[in-house]
This record gives sequence, structure tokens and C-alpha cells, in this order.
Amino acid sequence: MSAEYDVIVIGAGPVGENVADRAVQGGLTVALVEAELVGGECSYWACMPSKALLRSGEAVRAARRLDGAQQAVSGEVDAAAVLRRRDSFTSNWDDSGQAKWVANAGIDLVRGHSVVSGEREVTVRSADNGSEDDATSAEMVLRARHAVVIATGSAALMPDIPGLAEANPWTNREATSTEQIPPRLAIIGGGVIAAELATAFASLGSQVTALVRSELLSGQEPFAGELVGDALRELGVDLRLHTSPTAVERGDDGVVRITTDGGDVFEADEILVATGRVPRTSDLGLDSIGLEPGRWLETDDTLLVRGADGAPLAGDWLYAVGDANHRALLTHQGKYQARAAGDAIAARANGTVLRDEPWGRHVATADHAAVPQVTFTDPPVASVGLTAAAAEKQGLNTRVVDFEIGGVAGASLHADGYQGTARMVVDEDRGVLVGVTFVGPDVHELVHSATVAIVGEVPLERLWHAVPSYPTISEVWLRLLETYGRSNEQVA
Repeated sequence: MSAEYDVIVIGAGPVGENVADRAVQGGLTVALVEAELVGGECSYWACMPSKALLRSGEAVRAARRLDGAQQAVSGEVDAAAVLRRRDSFTSNWDDSGQAKWVANAGIDLVRGHSVVSGEREVTVRSADNGSEDDATSAEMVLRARHAVVIATGSAALMPDIPGLAEANPWTNREATSTEQIPPRLAIIGGGVIAAELATAFASLGSQVTALVRSELLSGQEPFAGELVGDALRELGVDLRLHTSPTAVERGDDGVVRITTDGGDVFEADEILVATGRVPRTSDLGLDSIGLEPGRWLETDDTLLVRGADGAPLAGDWLYAVGDANHRALLTHQGKYQARAAGDAIAARANGTVLRDEPWGRHVATADHAAVPQVTFTDPPVASVGLTAAAAEKQGLNTRVVDFEIGGVAGASLHADGYQGTARMVVDEDRGVLVGVTFVGPDVHELVHSATVAIVGEVPLERLWHAVPSYPTISEVWLRLLETYGRSNEQVA
């Protein structure tokens, strides 16, 4: 392979793959460098395997919520079958299929660990997991004519708790790739990963104890954490809010003993840490170009990396997309950034007009105002934009409208005793939505309509003309607007 390319992308997860593909479509040559598996965290240790672990239990519980279907359900979830299905989605941790896609897309795959060794220069040291056909030599120097893109993602944060590191804790990687379901699982954390994996392992037969420092899903609307917490308790999870571990010890018998700040001691067979993420930037050689290793990479909206002085690096050549820039730690948002960055790189290289105005082709404006997210618990939480608290913090003049989704005919048909809540946050000065949250069975299929409304800044007066089909759960949109209208009349 040539040692010189138009673009070098470090990290072949879905984000790196997308920026490489867009650059190639823009007529540029691209080298994609990967030290592990092509497809990255999402394909093998996060989005795909975790959702595979969750789905079977969710389907069984959905049937049990419906009279006529519940009578057909016998027995519990088959954990071994779930793990086999999970393996099919990870291709048994074999990336040959994804590597083939890279080749077919016209992208050169280089296997190895990358270090930025100078301006527009990357040194790659060969990786142990490459085959003789696609592994690099001991060391290869790649030079970029136009851009280097960092798409290395993030890793689990390991909190400084006495004894924790020595206890060989699980992170999301060990949890999603496990071949055995532990009888007892302790989870430290209360965010999305902790809530999803608590749901999954409780469904698969583990006795789960979750230690949550504050509230569950604290970054979302308060009712989201409350409803998900109730559901976890129904699954048998010992949910301990406002509780933190102060010491962890794994004995010679393999049992993990956890001491809490309340003085309690309990035992588990495995302990999972899900307390946050850190950037995978510590070993990329960033100090060679004046950046601090191990830090999140700040970017502008075209994803150009900013230097220590807050300005883009000289020459406008270094980009960061996905988790590494800390804008929105979500696969779909990273892919969105990748499309913008790939197109921006091609535009700059080809001398075409850069559309960098808000919502233009070459910027990631949605990172600030319209980030959709689904927490795949049971019930799921689907949200986009600002929470009520975040909108208030920004100084917006808002009105918050809530509606119980079970009051919608389509929801009551969907599940007996349907429980869930919808909230919309309205910017009263502009008459548009700035945030929407749904919690309830299958609401994740509603979030894109909310995303379109927020991105398009659709006036509420126009939303009245977006008629939801009857009887579907989407009729909650009509109920939210009716409630908002009644509130306006009361104020008037």
C-alpha cells in the first residue's frame, strides 16, 4: 500500500468507516487504520451485543403484558440461546465481513496501532491481530496530503475505589461478550450502560445489585429514572440509590465483596463498572503536535481539532469525530459528525465552497440542539433535545407539557395496563419544540418524529396538521398538543 494518502483515519469503528467512506465519495484516497476489530466498540462490545442481550427478555415481557398472549408464554428466557443470538450479531468477533466492506468501498485498511508523529503524519506499528495478508510491516509511516482524522472512541472510566482494579471488574466489554451469566452481579453506576445491563442480566437470571451514586438516569427527565427504576425493581434488581462503594475485594474463592458508604457489605460473583467514559487519546502521540494526551479533543462544528489556544491547528488538517471529541457519545451522532467531516475534508481538498453556516452540509449543528437518544431499558426512554431543566438553565422561556401515554387508545391496545409518560418542552418565544421525552413500551419508534420537529423548527401551529394515525401510540402527539392548547387557554 502507498505511504501517502489524501486522508488518514485512525479508528475503524462505524464513525471512522463513515468519514472514510464520505472522503472516498468526495474523490479522495483514504487509509483507515485499526488496532483491534474493524467495526469497533459498537459492533462487538456495545450497541449491537447489548441490544441482542436485551431483546429476548423484552419480547417475553411484552407478551406477558397482553391477555391472550400471556397464556402462551411458558418458562423463562433461555440464556444460552440469547448468548448464541448475541454471537451472531458480533459475527463471533470476526471482522472479516466488515474488512471486506472497507475494501469494496475503495478504502485501504491498515492494521496496527497509530501514533501521530508529526503534522499530517501517522506512524503505524503492526498489530498482533492482523493476518499475514493485511497486517502492516513492523512500522509504517503514512503521510496525509490533506487531513488526519481521529476516530478512536472512548473506554470505560475506572473510578478510584480501593481494591476495585485488583478485583478484575467487568466493563461493558466483558459484560457484552460474556459466555456465562453470573448468579450474582454487582453494578456500579446509574447511567445508560448501567441501566441497560442491569435490565439484561436480570432478564437472563442474575441477581443484580446496582449502586447508584445519585439518581438513576440523572441526566434525563426525572420521571424517566423513576419509571425505569420501578421496572428494574419489578425484575428483582436491588436498586440502591444515593449509595457508593468505598471498598472492593475479590477473595481467593473468587467472590467479590463490596463495602458501601452506608457500611453494608454484600457479595457478588462479578462486578461491572459503568460510571462514565474516557477518551482513547492517551497513546496517540498528541504531545508531538502540542496537544495533551488523554484529553477529549475540542473541535469546531466542521470537526476540526482546536489547539490549546482554542483555535484550529495551523493548516486545518486534524479532525476528531465520535466519542473522542466529547460532543455526543452516541454511535449515530458520531456517524452524523463523520458525514459532515468527510464532506468538509473533501470540499477543502477540492477547493469547493464550504457550507459551514448552521445546519449546512459541512457542520454538525445537531450536536448542540437535537441529539436523539434511546435507553433500551424496559420500558425504554427515548428523548431528543433539551430536558426541562436544561432549557431553564439556558434561560429559555418554556412551557412543559406532560401526558400519560396510557391514555392513548393505541397504547391501551398495544399493552394491557400500558404505563408511560410523554413530555414536550416548548420554547414559548418561538412557538417550537426544544425537547421531547417518551418513556413507555416501544416509544423508541416515536423519537425520530420528535427529532424532525426539533431540527425543522416546526411551529406548533403547523404540528396540528401532522395528523397521527388512529389507533397508534403516535396519537400521543395530538394529546400533547391538546394539553398545550388547553394550558394556553387557561393562561389567556
